[in-house]
Amino acid sequence: MTTVQRGGGPRSLGASLLDQVLAETLDPAYAQAARARDARAAGEEAPPSRRRGQLAVALVLALAGLLAAVTYDQAAAGEQGREEVRAALVAEVEGESGITDRLAADLEVLRADVAAARDDALAATAVGQRALERLETAELTAGALPVSGPGLLVTLADAGPDADEDPVGGTAEADPRGQVRDGDLQLVVNALWASGAEAVSINGQRLGPTTAIRFAGEAVLVDFRPVTNPYLVSAVGDPATLRSRFLGSPEVNALAVISETYGLRFEFAQEDELSLPAGSPPVLRSAVPVSEAPPVPAPEPAPGG
Repeated sequence: MTTVQRGGGPRSLGASLLDQVLAETLDPAYAQAARARDARAAGEEAPPSRRRGQLAVALVLALAGLLAAVTYDQAAAGEQGREEVRAALVAEVEGESGITDRLAADLEVLRADVAAARDDALAATAVGQRALERLETAELTAGALPVSGPGLLVTLADAGPDADEDPVGGTAEADPRGQVRDGDLQLVVNALWASGAEAVSINGQRLGPTTAIRFAGEAVLVDFRPVTNPYLVSAVGDPATLRSRFLGSPEVNALAVISETYGLRFEFAQEDELSLPAGSPPVLRSAVPVSEAPPVPAPEPAPGG
């Protein structure tokens, strides 16, 4: 190894490097940090670059706080606005519903006056009396006359709350499979007609030959009028016959499986007295004078007669 004369004696290059390492034991970055700390302790100002960094951080935090405040204010204003709009819509719906109810009551009174005048005019002649009898039969078949008598009362209702649900907060939304739908009511009504029902209504809405049962959004419409849960289906007819045929119909068996699977409430009971209102009268599309009406066909003879 090459040596040089220093300090009166020979020293190697390796020894000189070792002396330098031992003399500079502190990393330059650590030394700079230590000097900055000593400067702060002595009351000296931080370097300009550090001050700019602190100002940038403060500015970012201030902007974030301002953005959060604006977002909160907008959300609160939006929620308040939605509540105001909803309250206004509810009030408008209630007001229009009241007007509709009053108009419907007036319409029923006018219909009764027209029917009374029509009956008086037809009862004045023998031909008119026969026409009046045929008209009453047709109106009864069309569900345009109120009826009362014994029958069967069927109850359909949505599934109750699940025992595993949160008793305080509940669930976000109900399971649609546990809700009564238009198809379920159609099964019940078709089974009652097939069992010999003379008249049927759902929650006071009389059913006729052209009545539709539809599902619109979250509401069931009967003759374009909403009905709500629970659904009471009333059928006038012989209770014993209705019950036996109703329980044996395939529609009821299918509905029993559905109710058992999804927890729907499906009950029925015989009633001694049921009152069904008149339904909406059919729209008159054509008419002819009584003298030009075709004769009523004679009834077919009974078997064995």
